[in-house]
Amino acid sequence: MSRSDQQVTVRAAAKINLLLGVGSPRPDGFHTLVTVYQAVSMYDDVTVTATPGHDGLTVATDVAAYIDASHLPGTGHNIVDRAAAVLGAHHGRSLGAEVRVDKSIPIAGGLAGGSADGAAALLALDRLHGLGTTDDDLLALAAGLGSDVPFALVGGSALGEGHGEVVTRVDDPGSWWWVVVPSAKGMSTPAVYRHHDELRPDAPELPAPPDEVLAALASGDVRRLAAALHNDLEQAACDLRPDLARLVAGGVDAGALRGLVSGSGPTCVFLCESADHARGVAGTLAGEDDERVVLVVHGPVAGAHVVAGE
Repeated sequence: MSRSDQQVTVRAAAKINLLLGVGSPRPDGFHTLVTVYQAVSMYDDVTVTATPGHDGLTVATDVAAYIDASHLPGTGHNIVDRAAAVLGAHHGRSLGAEVRVDKSIPIAGGLAGGSADGAAALLALDRLHGLGTTDDDLLALAAGLGSDVPFALVGGSALGEGHGEVVTRVDDPGSWWWVVVPSAKGMSTPAVYRHHDELRPDAPELPAPPDEVLAALASGDVRRLAAALHNDLEQAACDLRPDLARLVAGGVDAGALRGLVSGSGPTCVFLCESADHARGVAGTLAGEDDERVVLVVHGPVAGAHVVAGE
C-alpha cells in the first residue's frame, strides 16, 4: 500500500576507491575493472513526498555551500528521474512524488554523489509506494543506472568487479579516517579513461587482483592499507590536471600517510592515522588556500538507508 500520508527520507554515502585497477579497452569500448570501494561519512539525503492524484515526479535540489549548483543536471535529466522510471517500469506503474535532494557530496568529483542519489531514490520510492522490491531486484535496477549505484545501496567496504557494478562485501573491521579535498573544477571521466589508454597501451586485459588491499582492510593496520592504496587512473588524471599531483604531494607533506586521486578524479583523498591526525592534516591543507574545501570523513559507513518515514 502506498504511504500516501507520509514522506520518506533515505541517506546515501559518498564512496572512495581504495584500489582501482583498469584493464585494457574491450571490443565494446568498456574496461574491465577491479575496485575496492569504501563508503565514507559524507552524505546526500533524498526525501520523497507522496502526491495523491498526481503521477508526475518533481525534483528539487539544495546543495551545500561548497558545491557549485551550476553543475547540477537539467530538469528531467537527474538520475533520480531515471531511478523513478526504471523502478516504475519494473512494477508496471507510474511513481509520482515530490523529491528533494539535499546534497553534501560534491558533483562530478569522483565520489559517486550522483550514484548515491540514484540509490537513495530507488529505496525511498520503493518504501513510499510500498512496492516491496527485493534486494536482488533493487541491485539489478541500480546496475542499470550506473556502475557505482549498486555499491551505494550496499555500503561498507566492498569489492567491485565487471564495470564495478558486481559488488561483494569484504571483511573490514577497521575505522579509517580520511581528509577529502574536492575540486571546484569538474573532470570528464571518459577523458580520463581515454588518456589512460593512451598512456598504458600495454595494459593487461584483466587488472591484477586486489589481494593486498583486502588483506590490509582485514588486518586493521592503517599503515599497511596506506602502502596498498592504488589507482590506475591517477597518472592520467594528474597528467591532465597537474594541480592534482601537486595536491597529492602537498597532503603527504602535511603529514598524511598516503594521498591519491579518488576514482577518475578530481577529488583527492588522504589516509590518516586517527581523527585527530586527520583534523591536523586538514587544517594544514585548508590554511594553504582560503578557497580550498577540505573535509574530514571516516569509513566504512552504511549504504543507502531510511532515516525518516519508517
